[in-house]
Amino acid sequence: MNRDIRWGIMGCGGIARKFVSSLKALPNGTLVAVASSSAERAETFAKETGLDPVATDYTGLLENPDVDAVYIATTHNFHAENLFQCLENGKHVLCEKPLTVNAAQAEKAIAMARANNLFLMEGMWTRFLPAIQKARELVNEGAIGDVITVKADLAFRAPQDGDNRLRNRDLAGGALLDVGVYPISFASMIFGGAPEVIKSHAVLGDTGVDERSFYLLEYDQGRTALLSSSVSGCLPVEAIIAGTEGYIRVPWFLGATSAELCKNNQPVESFDFPFEEDEGFQFEIAHVMECIAAGKTESPVMPLDETLTIQQTMETMRKQWGLTYPADA
Repeated sequence: MNRDIRWGIMGCGGIARKFVSSLKALPNGTLVAVASSSAERAETFAKETGLDPVATDYTGLLENPDVDAVYIATTHNFHAENLFQCLENGKHVLCEKPLTVNAAQAEKAIAMARANNLFLMEGMWTRFLPAIQKARELVNEGAIGDVITVKADLAFRAPQDGDNRLRNRDLAGGALLDVGVYPISFASMIFGGAPEVIKSHAVLGDTGVDERSFYLLEYDQGRTALLSSSVSGCLPVEAIIAGTEGYIRVPWFLGATSAELCKNNQPVESFDFPFEEDEGFQFEIAHVMECIAAGKTESPVMPLDETLTIQQTMETMRKQWGLTYPADA
């Protein structure tokens, strides 16, 4: 890549700080503007990250001709609005997961990006980690035979007070959209296509959102994904890809630094890919910049049609639970 990509960031929370740290580790990428709904917050963010980009409101960022691409780091209840604003103003977009709250919003954003010949990708950063890439490589090589099952869990205990974003229905809170999307996307990455059968169960808390949810996805040829997520309890965070000749284990797949190949009656083979914890987004960012520099409008690793399928899968689950958000109206 021989072109410098100039970035703007929309939203100045913790995830945006991780983006800044990761961008610093890469050549050919420059942060030129940060924006927030609060100008004071944007200015504080710029100072705290040791950078000197333009700190402004959203309009100022979108009208800035020096911004090639925008990283949307707002909470996901605002993603659709922010996506439409960026695409209407000719900006390439990397948007934090989930791309939107529901499938209709995702369809509209994808159609806008394609109509305007702009790059758009959901920020599923785990998919670009070297350890995850190695797991995919082993699967594609047939190292574990035919894949028959994917098992993945992502759980932690978030603060249980009513003000927490994850417990707020008006902010599209709950386990599914915030953390469940990770194991669902992992299974989609391995199996491809939409599941033929979607079965799910959720434990809804007193604020009406899913505190814990569980997903059984059935794909063609009897392939099955057993997945779960929680923001009110703890589980080992790992993913297992099981095949006819062995399995691949990815410890802490949310930020994986290793993958293990376990074949029948053979010693475990470990593949290690360490990286600085606050720079984990660098692999995703590098991929996006390569795509933009090459004139691509979507990623072959995280395609838009797959993002839409995942969004539709999650929407089916929420319908099974009777969980709706204001954006669904």
